[in-house]
Amino acid sequence: MRRRMPPFVLVCVFIFIGRLCAQSIAGVEIYGFATQGFLYSSNNNYLTMESSNGSAAWTDGAVTASDSLTEKLRAGIQLHMYQLGQLGGPRLQMDWASADYRINDHFGIRAGKVKTVLGLFNDSQDVDAIFLWTLLPQCSYPVDNKSFFLAHLGGEVYGGFSLGSRAGKLEYHGYAGYISLDLDGGFVKEASQSGLIFRNAPGGKTYGGDLRWHAPLKGLTVGSSADIEALDGTAPAGRLHVAPFLISAQYAQFTTGKFYFTGEYDRSPANPIVTLGPAIVSLPQDFRSYYAMGSYRILKKASGGRLLQPLRQ
Repeated sequence: MRRRMPPFVLVCVFIFIGRLCAQSIAGVEIYGFATQGFLYSSNNNYLTMESSNGSAAWTDGAVTASDSLTEKLRAGIQLHMYQLGQLGGPRLQMDWASADYRINDHFGIRAGKVKTVLGLFNDSQDVDAIFLWTLLPQCSYPVDNKSFFLAHLGGEVYGGFSLGSRAGKLEYHGYAGYISLDLDGGFVKEASQSGLIFRNAPGGKTYGGDLRWHAPLKGLTVGSSADIEALDGTAPAGRLHVAPFLISAQYAQFTTGKFYFTGEYDRSPANPIVTLGPAIVSLPQDFRSYYAMGSYRILKKASGGRLLQPLRQ
């Protein structure tokens, strides 16, 4: 269920970022960002924009508020609005809203609309400013469905354990809840082109986890994620059913001095079944993707990098 970049497209992106510096009002920290992008592709139009002629139809912004209610309890919320070509619009979305109670370094619990830890970047892809790349690898983190993958309604347990100075540290996350498609996102837009126009967002149960090892070699992290999802939705013209399927991710990253390297391999076999009137269509798929990227910090506030990812899966 992940969107792939169309073949033979060279995409150039320029983006301007404005930041709302963190403010504290009665103990509540408020911060945010606004971005305006320009995208040009050498061949096909991309992400529902007229990118082959150059397009500035990409505006994004979010505001986040968080507060430490007690020494161990913290709560926060992020509101988001975006326009990406024909996707998004004036509707204000809640990216996430959760309470976090951390008992100690070994165990904590979050509840609400909680970010989904899947692969290296899924739970941080809503913060543009922390990445060198304006677009993360689209084979793994499709921007047109970012809000769908970002969070789930439910709970999460998390923590970490030291394995000793010679063995490093283990960090774990486990979660369960409910997910729903973004009515302004890419999957729903794609379904509407086949005649399924959803008025209520398709959704279903999800559960999974992530385990990552912080090696004794400074800067090296290796991990694996697994996420099981299911979707059901009904439209006036028919319905969509996706039986529970597994999304898996294996990844590694390494930082040393001014160099940064990372790579990831993902797989998500699924079998969506679309019903349109009397017709029942099965659409089996087995998406496999991978990427590798690296960067070098040239100056204190300037870095350059290279991203490699396949255009065909």
